[in-house]
Amino acid sequence: MLSGKPLSVLKPDIHDILKQYWGYDTFRPQQEEIIRSVLAGNDTLALLPTGGGKSVCFQVPGLALDGLTIIVSPLVALMKDQVENLLQRDIPATAIYSGMSFREMDIELDNCIFGKYRFLYVSPERLQTDLFIARAIQMPVKLMAVDEAHCISQWGYDFRPEYLKIGELRTHFPHVPVIAVTATATPDVVDDIQLQLKFAAPNVFQSGFGRDNLHYLVLDEENKMQRLLSIIQKTAGSGIVYVRSRYQTQQIAKFLTQNKISATYYHAGLSHADRDKRQAEWTNNTTRVIVATNAFGMGIDKPDVRFVVHMDVPDTLENYFQEAGRAGRDGQKAYCALLYSPADGVEAVEKYEQQRVSADDAKKLVKLLHTYLNIADGSGDGVSHDFDLQAFATKYNTQATHVYNTIKVLEQQGIVSFTENIYVPPKIKFLVDNYTLYEYQIKYPVMTEFVKVILRSYGGAFENYVPINESELARRVNLKRDEVVKGLARLQQNGIIDYRPQKELPQLVLNYPRGGELIDGKSIEQRATLLKQKLQAVINYCAQTQKCRQRMLLEYFGEHTSADCGKCDVCIETRKKITDSNEFEEYRTIIENVLAQGPVQLTAFASATGIQHQTQLTDALRKMAESGLLTIKDGWVHLNGK
Repeated sequence: MLSGKPLSVLKPDIHDILKQYWGYDTFRPQQEEIIRSVLAGNDTLALLPTGGGKSVCFQVPGLALDGLTIIVSPLVALMKDQVENLLQRDIPATAIYSGMSFREMDIELDNCIFGKYRFLYVSPERLQTDLFIARAIQMPVKLMAVDEAHCISQWGYDFRPEYLKIGELRTHFPHVPVIAVTATATPDVVDDIQLQLKFAAPNVFQSGFGRDNLHYLVLDEENKMQRLLSIIQKTAGSGIVYVRSRYQTQQIAKFLTQNKISATYYHAGLSHADRDKRQAEWTNNTTRVIVATNAFGMGIDKPDVRFVVHMDVPDTLENYFQEAGRAGRDGQKAYCALLYSPADGVEAVEKYEQQRVSADDAKKLVKLLHTYLNIADGSGDGVSHDFDLQAFATKYNTQATHVYNTIKVLEQQGIVSFTENIYVPPKIKFLVDNYTLYEYQIKYPVMTEFVKVILRSYGGAFENYVPINESELARRVNLKRDEVVKGLARLQQNGIIDYRPQKELPQLVLNYPRGGELIDGKSIEQRATLLKQKLQAVINYCAQTQKCRQRMLLEYFGEHTSADCGKCDVCIETRKKITDSNEFEEYRTIIENVLAQGPVQLTAFASATGIQHQTQLTDALRKMAESGLLTIKDGWVHLNGK
């Protein structure tokens, strides 16, 4: 695409932008290098750990450039959070996602063309619509960003076929660089991201994934509830407990509360108000522990999480690494504990096989969806539907988990796009001009005061859809909320406004007209095999007791080191073993034989002795130094008396 040609940059320095909008004097590690790479016109892949400040890497250059930045993100809740955060910083931004009406999207895309916004967040399924492409090529696009970039790779754990459209979209912007960001990517995924996004040249910035303040622990435990209670009682501060099911969140939160631990639960089935309230109480430390499914965590910015506990085997090491990484973002000591017994591994594989989705399952569900949503032959594509998954499962007498898993397979096939519970506030837009509105008030005087209050409260509703607060509106007009809703509905029936009621249900989009789907059974099987391999990698991580936990995680993501962390359960157990006199004598003999030939640099000691386990070597050297057998000085190890 680009060959490193510097872009047209506005006057503000990137440090001035950081200070003005974020209040920081300096960037985090590697952020400045990544930003300067983007501003030099280079396609750039940034691999930063959870909490490493990925969004700043495209938001700062977006503000430095004279135009619009398009950000592709698969997470609607995270998109909405980032837009709200930008607006709070007086940075104009908007988002296009499932659940918006055609008219809403049409207006916002026009606003992007005419320069109202600096940032446009878009969900991947919107990239393939004729509406978006026709408008996008008219926009003053200067930068494209791809969040959660691992989703573009078929080797990744969360592949989204809609992401492949990003490479096609780039052909409309041949002189616009792309920045891709993610927290988790194996070496195969790193290469595939750059290939699929059509990078002009390889260009990867990777911050070390290791975090010295985290203690990774896999604890073999049959009585998990009591062990969890013990961990929380012995560890000060707040924490997260991850579980697989919504039922578990409630039961464990209840158990902790009964044991005088301040706790609440969180899952996607709660209302938006409940989720916000519980997250806020946990964030401000009113509640100490939040028990959650993996629906919790994206976008949270709580630095002082002291522990993250997983009660079940995670699906992938990528998921585990991200979730565990929400601990200790302040740099202080924190614990990442996974409660595991050998039976858990067997059960996880059995559940995987039971829930495995076949091509026939996928085809059957597509037919049921068309029937349930009343889709006619040759139609239905691109329309967003409210979708109550539990109600659907009940209607067709099937398990909700199987429906969910099959929908995820259909997503990976590109047949549907599914957004779990999101909150979309009620919105209105006037469809008539001021003169027509005046005539309406004369004709229906009973509506006059109601219309006037709306105008005073939401003046911008003539140009754009504006979010409204129905309860606040009720207070201002001295009516009940239900009466306000009826009044808004009447204005809509009369053609005065377009009223979009609040949404909280998941959104399902069919990406093809009925009859136009093509399900690839071979790729479904290949995908299932890949996910089983990833599950096995998690089980291997949990079951082994010989290799440092952090080293094992880092090597999975392609980062090789000879140093053990010294803090995980494996390293701690190894340290205990080295105090055994017989084992110490064995190491002492090896070390003395090596040093008999002369001093050895400390950094080369592992290879010189053949002792690969860093913790064992360090403890043996320490014990020999304490016993006066050797001296470590200026980076060299000397055998005393030689």
